[in-house]
Amino acid sequence: MVYITSWDEFVDRSVQLFRADPESTRYCMKYRHCDGKLVLKVTDNRECLKFKTDQAQDAKKMEKLNNIFFTLMARGPDDVAEAAGKDQMEPQATKKGRGRKQ
Repeated sequence: MVYITSWDEFVDRSVQLFRADPESTRYCMKYRHCDGKLVLKVTDNRECLKFKTDQAQDAKKMEKLNNIFFTLMARGPDDVAEAAGKDQMEPQATKKGRGRKQ
């Protein structure tokens, strides 16, 4: 159980691990308030991937990873392109309505 230091590598390898064996892959989060550390773990009983952070800004990254895993678990392991593509979509243009100009 070695910690992966790069977030992008952790996400890529975690998704690959899930796609290889979706029935036995588990995703676990552990937060220790006294240390202020968050540990993410993905395992399939043969390979274990871990990522540790103490940065508050990594909470958004963790939320995106949760959304990817939720999509993969709900729609199936072949739907990873759509799950990862949601983060890269362009934001919608704001509506121009009646109101005060700012």
